[in-house]
Amino acid sequence: MIRVGRALGRGLAPPQFHGIRFRLGAALAFALLPVLALGAFQANTQFRVQDLERREDLQLAAERTAASVKGRLDSTTVLLQALRPEALELFCEPRLTSLVERIEAIDGLARVTPTGQTTCASRQLTAAAPTWLTQAPSSPWFQRLREGEDTVLARAPIRAGEAPGLIVAIRLERPLGAFDGAMIAVIPLTALQPDIADRALPEGSQAALTDGEGRILTATDLKAFTLVRGRSLTGWVERARQDASAIFEADDAAGRHRVYAGAALAGRDVYALLSAPAPGLLSWARLNPVGAFMVPLLAWLIAFLSVMWVSERIVVRWLVYLERVAAIYARGRFTVRPVQAMNAPAEIRVLARTLDDLAETITTRDSALNTSLEEKDALMREIHHRVKNNLQIISSLLSMQQRALTDPQAKAAVGDTRQRISALALIYRTLYQSADLRYADARIFLTELVGQLVSSEAGRGPVVTSSVEADSLVVDPDKLAPLALWLVEAVTNAQKHAFAGRGGDLQVRFRVEGESSILEVEDDGPGVSETFRAGVGRTLMGAFAKQLRGEVEMVSAPGGGTIARMTFATPEAITPTDPSDLGTRPAPRRS
Repeated sequence: MIRVGRALGRGLAPPQFHGIRFRLGAALAFALLPVLALGAFQANTQFRVQDLERREDLQLAAERTAASVKGRLDSTTVLLQALRPEALELFCEPRLTSLVERIEAIDGLARVTPTGQTTCASRQLTAAAPTWLTQAPSSPWFQRLREGEDTVLARAPIRAGEAPGLIVAIRLERPLGAFDGAMIAVIPLTALQPDIADRALPEGSQAALTDGEGRILTATDLKAFTLVRGRSLTGWVERARQDASAIFEADDAAGRHRVYAGAALAGRDVYALLSAPAPGLLSWARLNPVGAFMVPLLAWLIAFLSVMWVSERIVVRWLVYLERVAAIYARGRFTVRPVQAMNAPAEIRVLARTLDDLAETITTRDSALNTSLEEKDALMREIHHRVKNNLQIISSLLSMQQRALTDPQAKAAVGDTRQRISALALIYRTLYQSADLRYADARIFLTELVGQLVSSEAGRGPVVTSSVEADSLVVDPDKLAPLALWLVEAVTNAQKHAFAGRGGDLQVRFRVEGESSILEVEDDGPGVSETFRAGVGRTLMGAFAKQLRGEVEMVSAPGGGTIARMTFATPEAITPTDPSDLGTRPAPRRS
């Protein structure tokens, strides 16, 4: 008895995806999916709430930015109202120039008549001679003032090398309300740049100012306000004009999804626009990993690993152990016993004891079967030996009878019969001397049979030499008997008609050519005998050939003589379980 322990080796590896361990883990994972689903739902809800809060913060920040910029524009408007024509009187240009130099947020001041002519301007404007000032009569902003608007804001057209600015113009009226021109101030857009240092703003926020058509006047990062091709920022302006603010989402030129919040700050001319990256659920989960994802995932993972570990320690490793024992049993080694499984759970111990009992039963039954097979083998060999002995006795009796006959034809007929019986006796001798009683090699049998046939006639006439060339083919006795009897008839025919009184050379060839086989007997005699064509031997050869599903032909040999040829279907070859079965082994000598 052999103890199976860790030295048993790896054995057969358990299936990775169809075993108990995997199925238990998969079942538990499926059972815990509601926990993950609940965690995902809660994470999604928290994300939506925080996303809404971010939008509200962005919108409030846009309104605060608009209020801040509006305060600067209102202060400029108050300044222009204070600089009405009656307040300027004499020294208009020096006074406006002095004010511009002292106020950093203003690049220029000017007074325009009702016809659009500049009557007074600070030195900064007269030196630059901007086109928007010289072409004021035809400018849209001037036309709006003429039509009755009190304050107009417009972007100042710039030339190369000039800094962008914003035109702030107020309507001047005469005592009776007639249009009396305008007071104009130019504010650099850099002075109106929104502040993005507000802590309430989300990370990555950018700010911009737009005109009434949604075109960018100034921005902290222009790329954040450049939308993908085919999109523009004009759609939200109308909503902001009606509701004082608007919020929307869009993709910028870089393909990043962003949230935009806009607010009106001065009538319908200037708007504040803030932009922040739109948070995705995954990005939000990275910011809130514990509450959003890690806790439910950790609980799921711990439960999954616990079941995998418990199933491995309690079930799987013992099943793998028993599988290795069963693999050893499959190789025919039933002396192994699964003694290590005595430390396993009760169910595994029962299975191990069942395997142990099975091995014991198989060992006992194998011993009994082997003993029975040995007895039957010995009995069959004894039967084959006795049949061979009986056939030899019959052959001996026929030989005695042959010697007592005086009629040549009767004597020859008895001799033919004796040779046929001797061929059958040789079959039985070959079988009981073989390692396996079920089959024999045709090459060995044919070689011995030809030798026996030639030697039996060696002392009765001239010398006959023989040679055998045969392929190996392992067949059963049912196919070997007609093959042997056909060869006996062919050799006997050669001995009678080709070698009678002269001797000669006998050649036997056996070739296996795929689905067909050929057995030839060639002599160097005078040729085909007409007596043989119509004789009993020729009839028997045809009958034996039919048993093998073959046909017989007698042809002349190229060098003279006759070739008896049988072409038949190759018998199904038998593959012996033991290579030694191809040969024969000496049998005990018996009387």
